[in-house]
Amino acid sequence: MPSLLSNALVVFLAIFLAELPDKTMFATLMLATRMRRPFAVWVGVSIAYCTHVVIAVLFGSALSKLPERPIHLLVGLVFSVAGVVMFRSSNQERQETQEIHQTRNFFKVVYLSMSAILVAEFADLTQLATVGFTVRMNDSVGVAIGAASALCSVSAIAVLAGSALQKRFNLLMIQRVASVFFILFGIAAIVNSIF
Repeated sequence: MPSLLSNALVVFLAIFLAELPDKTMFATLMLATRMRRPFAVWVGVSIAYCTHVVIAVLFGSALSKLPERPIHLLVGLVFSVAGVVMFRSSNQERQETQEIHQTRNFFKVVYLSMSAILVAEFADLTQLATVGFTVRMNDSVGVAIGAASALCSVSAIAVLAGSALQKRFNLLMIQRVASVFFILFGIAAIVNSIF
């Protein structure tokens, strides 16, 4: 049980930091602002995120059945490249959202929010990281708990905090810290696969 909790915490912190300045966080913020149904937006976005976590954990679990050394080397490379890409893209404008019409119906808002994020997050760095964490930690439950909690927390922050989040926190610095964390995790996985 302690390893499940510690794995969930490590995954939560990494995914939370990586997703906080991500375009889908801003998309969630925009959806909540335009739709004026923050809870419905959060429900839809959370369903989309949890769907991606399940897909990533299942894929990671399947990969973990393969020979350990090449997979850990691949995971290390993916994390390292993801960290570098995240660091390099931290200077770019992150507000890419889909144009969605205002609506008042709870279920329509849930559906539209879920659909927008489901498409936007497919093969995103955090989904790939979730695959990597599953392979590396060999703990599907801990990784799923940590990743889903982080993603749902970020979407809750986006819905509740709105644009004030951009004024209070240096999102560029958060993204850079997350990218360094990914690079370090990648290096550790590469070293572990070699030795």
